[in-house]
Amino acid sequence: MEIVPLLLLIIICAALLLGFPVALTLAGVSIIFALICIPLGIFDPTIFKSIPIRIFGIMNNVTLLAVPLFIFMGTILEKSGVAAKMLENMAKAFKGINGGLSISIIIVGALLAASTGIVGATVVTMGLMSLPILINQGYDKSFSSGLVASTGTLGQIIPPSIALVLLGDVMSNAYQRAQNDLGIFSQQTVTVGDLFIGAIVPGILICIGYLIYTLYKNSNNLNIKNTSTELTINKVELLKTLALPISLIFLVLGSIFAGIATPTEAAAIGAFGAFLIALINKKVNLHFLKETSEKTAIVSTMIFTILISASIFSLIFRGVGGDELIDLIFNSLPGGSFTALIFVLVIIFLLGFILDFIEICYVIVPLVAPPLLMMGFDPVWLAILFAINLQTSFLTPPFGFSLFYLRGVADENIQTSEIYKGVIPFILVQIIILLTVMLFPILII
Repeated sequence: MEIVPLLLLIIICAALLLGFPVALTLAGVSIIFALICIPLGIFDPTIFKSIPIRIFGIMNNVTLLAVPLFIFMGTILEKSGVAAKMLENMAKAFKGINGGLSISIIIVGALLAASTGIVGATVVTMGLMSLPILINQGYDKSFSSGLVASTGTLGQIIPPSIALVLLGDVMSNAYQRAQNDLGIFSQQTVTVGDLFIGAIVPGILICIGYLIYTLYKNSNNLNIKNTSTELTINKVELLKTLALPISLIFLVLGSIFAGIATPTEAAAIGAFGAFLIALINKKVNLHFLKETSEKTAIVSTMIFTILISASIFSLIFRGVGGDELIDLIFNSLPGGSFTALIFVLVIIFLLGFILDFIEICYVIVPLVAPPLLMMGFDPVWLAILFAINLQTSFLTPPFGFSLFYLRGVADENIQTSEIYKGVIPFILVQIIILLTVMLFPILII
């Protein structure tokens, strides 16, 4: 019987590799597979009755309301030009330091991550603004491409992150299920706010790792030009550029960490604050509102469609014996719980080569998280390990989305192979931080 759920996974992966839409594939293939299994006595058709309840539960989930609000916040900051101005001025501020431009890109990447939370927006903005300047100032093409692509993914781990919002919802359900299976009725909960707090130190460590590699890489690069007539800035202008976005970051995260607002309420504050920033910069008009609203709707619809489809897949996967398959795999692994954890992290890392983080988050994590939580792992610590691992899915060739975003805006003189080569050291940095957090859980505060 364990072959049946495994066959479902294989068929879905094959369909995805053939290029079929993710949302339609997850739900469509699962339903067709279930219909075939009904006459064989493998699948109970009454399980289909749970699908409407699941969909209603998703649409009625207050936590997930933060997703479109954070997307709207990030889209406004991107379209208003605030993000691009912040990057430009910070680059000017570091003009006198050897390799200073690369340092400024990491710092601004972290700020953009904390203010937008959207990887695509950050990569495209920095790709257009900084990549040509990096190459013109003598930085290696491969390094420059890897730097821009990698810093753009910081929005995955640095709160407020859409990935953490989605992962928080998944882990909350998984933790509740694990406690039910253990017979625990006085249940504890895990929230998105817990994940935001837990991600702070790992996010900072990844930034520091990027900085260390960048300084090492460019310490002896004699081709870098440290001065440029184009890179002059007034300190007051720099302060004005950074003040509003940084204030917005502190307002959003501070309200969550202080317990004043939930992540959803903070997302609403952030969306309104981003709108005020655009208004102050005289960017708001009818066309601006139409463009930002349309992009928010498109991205939000994509995420929720995948979410609903993945929920249908998860229901049918369990209906054909998927839970037994997962338990069999975990029980067959030698070495106990940590071997199971490492196995899952490796699988997620490998899946990042072909699947998007949303697909991994809503297809794979709900299957593997409950058994791991039943082994006694802390849910927040486990979620942050998943989040760091999922961050690499944006960088791993051949289907890393960050690589696609950068390829779309990079000059034709930069080869795709150079982009792939450039991200490898940054992937290694993330793996080192992942292992560090795994060995020292105290880092998750």
